[in-house]
Amino acid sequence: MSNLPNVISRGEPARLFPVLSETSKEGRATAVFLSCLANVFEYGSGLLSSVGQRVGTRAKIECFTEVGFETSKGDSKLRPDGLIVLTVGSRKWTALVEAKVGVNNLTTEQIEGYLALAQTHKIDAVITISNEFSAAPQLHPLAIKQRASSKVSLYHWSWMYLLTEADLLLTNQEILDTDQRYILSELVRFLTHPSAGVKGFDAMPKSWGEMCGAVRAGAPIDTNSADAREVIGAWHQEVRDLSLILSRQVGVEVTNRLPRALVGDATARMKSDLADLSNTKCLTACLQVPAAAAPIDVCVNIAQRTITSSAKIKAPEDKKSTKARLNWVLRQLQKTPENDLHIRLFWPGRGPHTQHTLSALRNDLSIADQGREKVQVREIEICLVRELGGRFAQSKNFIKDLETAVPDFYENVMQYLKAWQPPAPRMREGRNEASDVTPAALGPVEIHRALMTADER
Repeated sequence: MSNLPNVISRGEPARLFPVLSETSKEGRATAVFLSCLANVFEYGSGLLSSVGQRVGTRAKIECFTEVGFETSKGDSKLRPDGLIVLTVGSRKWTALVEAKVGVNNLTTEQIEGYLALAQTHKIDAVITISNEFSAAPQLHPLAIKQRASSKVSLYHWSWMYLLTEADLLLTNQEILDTDQRYILSELVRFLTHPSAGVKGFDAMPKSWGEMCGAVRAGAPIDTNSADAREVIGAWHQEVRDLSLILSRQVGVEVTNRLPRALVGDATARMKSDLADLSNTKCLTACLQVPAAAAPIDVCVNIAQRTITSSAKIKAPEDKKSTKARLNWVLRQLQKTPENDLHIRLFWPGRGPHTQHTLSALRNDLSIADQGREKVQVREIEICLVRELGGRFAQSKNFIKDLETAVPDFYENVMQYLKAWQPPAPRMREGRNEASDVTPAALGPVEIHRALMTADER
């Protein structure tokens, strides 16, 4: 209790087994999570690093629940669910925690109140936790306006993000201490049980079905409409959830790849995606899987009611013909089912790409370069196209089909696909011996370089 800030009148250390009413789901979930954050070093240090705090081996993390402030300051009606205190030497960093579970969502009024409370009591940050998703902890799912003079940082963790981080540490065996590994596995078990109230993004908003119907009827999409903004906001949450789902399935952290200008700027991202939606009638995302041959591009075409997962790789330049270059890719896809798989071929110049089904190319590779026998394919894109029909406009079925299609593409294509790399250069004839540096073995260029180097010395 000695590390509690002086302005806090009470607070209990976060318990792994909290004694709370069965109706207090948020209190139980918050206490269990904060206890693990404080007592599992790799977990706590990883999460705090996501909000800009470096945690070394000498740092101390303490977490408290049932926190109360001095009644003489702030609003006594505001009762944060928790408090994190990070002590590094003589420096302390503190954060209020506000958590929601189940269908309970954060409210702008409440979060603005906690920001004001933190400002009054010189708390460094406010961290919110809920089933809502954000692209990064620094990008809050709510549009919160902070005073220009405020020094309080605002962050957000989704429960699925917290679950995924724990799962990855366990999957990759990064927890060194046996007891801590057991504690973290119990957190995963707790959060995955339906009673915890933790869930992923499972449905588009009502405006999704209305937009799908309007686009099918030929209506334009107004970038200033509340419905369009709601759909884009839901899409951003789903992309984040999808990246977390894929992370847990492949055992590494999958990220949403954004243009540099949009990283950390939720307003610019919203504006850019609204413009793309209006112009193309598509929702898009780019998922980066570490060590994969290429990013996974996801395109939801509202007009065609399709979901396309694709990856584009450079054709191998050491192969002289289009058939040889394409066959190099097809050999990697020997275990890939043919259903809904298409291959796009991109050629030199500004001409359009060509496209064939995987089945057709397996039957007759010669169709690939018909009419283009004098040029070689430059890039090859593998596409999985799922036509959803009536399910596309259904809020829940669309999400179910999307969260099936993208992992299917990774399982059937990406895990087998390798990017082409130029072969290592071969030793020239006459230079096979390491000691062979005689003028006869050196060409004119090498002799000139040797003389220049000697002059410099």
